[in-house]
Amino acid sequence: MSPHLRLPTTLLLLTLLFSSPSVHFPAKANTLTLPKFQEAPSFRNGAECPKTNTDPSSHTIHISMTLDATYLRGSVAGVLSVLKHATCPENIVFHFLAAHRRSELQHTILATFPYLKFRIYHFDTNLVNNKISSSIRRALDQPLNYARIYLAELLPTTVKRIIYFDSDLIVVDDIEKLWNINLNSRVLGAPEYCHANFTNYFTTRFWQNPVFAGTFRSRKACYFNTGVMVIDLVKWRREKYTEKLENWMRIQKRYRIYELGSLPPFLLVFAGNVEGVEHRWNQHGLGGDNLQGLCRDLHPGSVSLLHWSGKGKPWLRLDSKKACPLDGLWAPYDLYKHESLYSDS
Repeated sequence: MSPHLRLPTTLLLLTLLFSSPSVHFPAKANTLTLPKFQEAPSFRNGAECPKTNTDPSSHTIHISMTLDATYLRGSVAGVLSVLKHATCPENIVFHFLAAHRRSELQHTILATFPYLKFRIYHFDTNLVNNKISSSIRRALDQPLNYARIYLAELLPTTVKRIIYFDSDLIVVDDIEKLWNINLNSRVLGAPEYCHANFTNYFTTRFWQNPVFAGTFRSRKACYFNTGVMVIDLVKWRREKYTEKLENWMRIQKRYRIYELGSLPPFLLVFAGNVEGVEHRWNQHGLGGDNLQGLCRDLHPGSVSLLHWSGKGKPWLRLDSKKACPLDGLWAPYDLYKHESLYSDS
């Protein structure tokens, strides 16, 4: 075995022995009052839709999102957007991941979407608390942000493919088009952005270390946003990708090789081995950068999905009367009941 093959194992052992203390997360999100929502309209299949009761595995579309008090308003808008534009909305099943307050969240989703097929899975934050390092924005450090790494373990093995969505996006096209993309031999499909400066996603320490920098030597690594992914869960489980991502998180705790939360481990494991998806399926960055959240324009080209990644979230900007022009595209999917509309006072 060559030295190049032995070194990463050595680094991993060092990381396990000298891991820094875990990041502490306050319980503020657990005490927030959950938002109240209007009941969504019911969406029914057209006559051309296949019946899922004959062969559920071949006709069901599986989508996963996270649920928490802070981003629940965004998640609800995302679900509504998917259903509204789907040709066969009754063939969609949502798999929600939640770290806390599952019974309350269950009640909220049932009341908002009485006809929705869904299940809420408990995400144990202890899986990641001692693996998370602080990043450039506190929202990126939250344990639930790492739940996407554990989809293959949390979901039943009968779910063989999943679309993962962040909670700050809306879909404006038929989700079946994204579901049906051919992953070929890849585990993961997502829009890639090869013009992005890849060096910016890792620290100087990473690039100066020949072992770390050599990670991308044999592949054409391109940036992709992990807020929109199509994943082959069968291959993921078989090839143990959760363990590969966890290994890089442990190395990060010891060597501080990146600053951007849960994104860099995905780049380290998958960049250069991603099945490219049309850019229309992730018009990302609409929340501005990670520090100021300034207004942004759409990228050139067609749009199937709008994604407010970055600091600025449309519901917060709308409520503060400081909305960006594109936030108006999100507003029609907002089912939030403003207090002035339902208060007895």
